[in-house]
Amino acid sequence: MSFALWCILVAGLLPFVWSTLSKSGGRYDNARPRLQQKTGWRQRADWAQQNAWEAFAPFAAAVLVAHWTHADQGTVNLLAGLFIACRVGHGLAYLADRPTLRSLIWTGGLLCVVGLYVAAARAA
Repeated sequence: MSFALWCILVAGLLPFVWSTLSKSGGRYDNARPRLQQKTGWRQRADWAQQNAWEAFAPFAAAVLVAHWTHADQGTVNLLAGLFIACRVGHGLAYLADRPTLRSLIWTGGLLCVVGLYVAAARAA
């Protein structure tokens, strides 16, 4: 299995990382878990989780399309790895309350997805 396909798994697990962080620290109330996420870094971790879910489907589809069209594997692996790096950076920028940096990193991730489709189109 290629590195890029493994990146789909990593991207699918990232929302759970941010979700776990949003519920960590202090006393966890399983009956009302979202009450802890109303303010501060926990709320931003919850937002990072939501955005990670939103970014997952386009990324996974792009990797699969690139795979099925036999796009250059080196390019696909590079773009998939950069996407994962961007998504981790995006979540960390969310936690650190750095909105401009977060938006720049988000844009980098989007460009990786677009690049995967371009690689697929060139191969088709």
